[in-house]
Amino acid sequence: DNSSGFIPNCRTCRRQAREQSGEGDHHEGLSSDEELTSTEVEEFQKSKDNVLEDSRKIFEDVHADFCDIRKILLKFQEWKEKFPDSYCDAYISFCLPKLLNPLIRVQLISWNPLEQNFTELEEMPWFRAIEEFSDTENVSESK
Repeated sequence: DNSSGFIPNCRTCRRQAREQSGEGDHHEGLSSDEELTSTEVEEFQKSKDNVLEDSRKIFEDVHADFCDIRKILLKFQEWKEKFPDSYCDAYISFCLPKLLNPLIRVQLISWNPLEQNFTELEEMPWFRAIEEFSDTENVSESK
């Protein structure tokens, strides 16, 4: 009966279907297309756990001097201090981002800025190491 002139839209139909089936965990404002089933959530969590586990194994067989950003940057700092000409000729400032990129990406795999207790980028150890290296580099260039 459509005597009131009201034509139900899809949202109203879905809401009525949820109310009849007893599904009460829907959040208003979210599309039902955006809601994940418990199976999808479990599959996502399992996949995420597998990726995190694999990421921990990436540098298992690498010497600590070559997978720690701070130690790598110290080596470059020593090179710059001892052999400034060859350091400059090698265009190290252009190479460092490409060199450090994989190391940083591994550390950011589990980072989620949408979580409540996420760590700010500026507070991460790799960020501080690069910041210190950049400050040292700028001081030595000004001399």
